[in-house]
Amino acid sequence: MSRSKLEMNIDILKVLAQRGPLQLTHLMCQANVNCNILKGYLDFLIKQGLIEERVIEKSSVVYANTDRGTNVIKFFGELNKPLLVKEDSKFLPVPY
Repeated sequence: MSRSKLEMNIDILKVLAQRGPLQLTHLMCQANVNCNILKGYLDFLIKQGLIEERVIEKSSVVYANTDRGTNVIKFFGELNKPLLVKEDSKFLPVPY
């Protein structure tokens, strides 16, 4: 089953949150995404201010979450929690 665009973006943000700044090839493996497809997602996430490119060692580029990206992960984590349903006695089924 393929992942939706939203799921792909969230997966990329989660990998960066868990593994720290990563080079493209490492991110590609960890997020299980094709290189060309990943580049498109990275461009989108950078434009949205969710991740940033960092140059290290003069020529090596890594990708890392921004504060906004971290907040998005927290938000989706909260949405993913199960809803607690409080039972109200007036809505319980009546025994027959």
